[in-house]
Amino acid sequence: MDIRTLARCSLRALLAAAVCTALLACNAGIASSKPVALPDPEIDPPFSTSDSATAVLAGGCFWGVEAVFEHVKGVRQVSSGYAGGDADDANYHAVSRGRSDHAEVVKVVYDPSQISYGQLLKVFFSVAHDPTQLNRQGPDRGRQYRSAIFYGDAQQKRIAQAYVAQLDAAKAFPSPIVTQLVPLQKFHPAEAYHQDYARLHPNDPYIVHNDAPKVVALKQQFPKLYRPEPIAVSVR
Repeated sequence: MDIRTLARCSLRALLAAAVCTALLACNAGIASSKPVALPDPEIDPPFSTSDSATAVLAGGCFWGVEAVFEHVKGVRQVSSGYAGGDADDANYHAVSRGRSDHAEVVKVVYDPSQISYGQLLKVFFSVAHDPTQLNRQGPDRGRQYRSAIFYGDAQQKRIAQAYVAQLDAAKAFPSPIVTQLVPLQKFHPAEAYHQDYARLHPNDPYIVHNDAPKVVALKQQFPKLYRPEPIAVSVR
C-alpha cells in the first residue's frame, strides 16, 4: 500500500493510542460487566439442511465485527469488505473518505444446519455493535460506519425486519434502532491488510480498547456459541 493509504489505515490506532489511558477503565468495565441479554428472534425458521449460507452486516469498523463472528460456532468464513455504495468498485482510500457511500461490512459464510440467520442477528445486535448509533460507532464517524443489514433474499429481509420491530417494541435499547435494511447488490472484498486484522494485531490499541471487549462479551453472553479459537483464514 502507498504511504497515504498506510497513514489513513493507521489513523484508528493512532487515535486510540492517544486516548489509551482514558479508555482503559471504561473498556475494562465493558469487558468485565455482564452484557445485556436480548430476546431470541420471534421469526427464525428452523435450521436448514443447506450446505452454506451468507450474511452481510455493517456495524462500524469491520475489524471488530469480523473479530466477533470469527469466534462464533457454525461460522465457516468471515471477510471484511464494502457494500452499499454508488460506485462500481470500492477501496479503503475512497470508502474511508466517504467518497463512494459504501459501508464497511463483513461477509459471514455459515452452516445453516448449526446456526440460524436469526441467531447471527442476535449476536450482531447484542455484542458486535451499537445499533442505535447513527452513522458512527465508537470513535469512528461517517456513513461508512453506519449500521446496516444487507439482506440476500426475501427471507433474510423478513427475519431482519421482524427482529428490529421486536427489539424496538420491547425497548431493548434506550434509543430506537437505526440499522438500515437494504438489499445486497455487491460485496467488494477489502484489502488483504484488513483481513483478520484483530486476530493478527491483538496488541493494536484500537483493537484492545474497541474490539477485544466485544469478543469478551460474546463469550459471556453466548457461551454455547463461542468458539475459543477464531477462524484462522478469511475469504479474500
